[in-house]
Amino acid sequence: MSYTLKLYDFEDASPQERLAAEQRFRQALEESLGDASLVAPVYAMYQRLLANFGETPSEDALTDDQRQVFDQWQAAESAAITAAFGPNRYMGEPQFEIRI
Repeated sequence: MSYTLKLYDFEDASPQERLAAEQRFRQALEESLGDASLVAPVYAMYQRLLANFGETPSEDALTDDQRQVFDQWQAAESAAITAAFGPNRYMGEPQFEIRI
């Protein structure tokens, strides 16, 4: 299962800056999850969990395995955003779209 990644709403960035940010995001995401092949399945499961339980599910709503996937994705995404934009990122920043 593969995925594509696209940065959007990054109006002031040159094509080279956009590409570099996408590469930093991708690299950090893959490293955080352990391998590029894990991005698509973990993201797909995370999206299903969001749809079923919302952004902040209660501790007892998820099984241990579901909680592990949920927390793992959030940590990986946070690391990827920091890698792409730096530790001092602000609201309204560009967004990434991941497609499986």
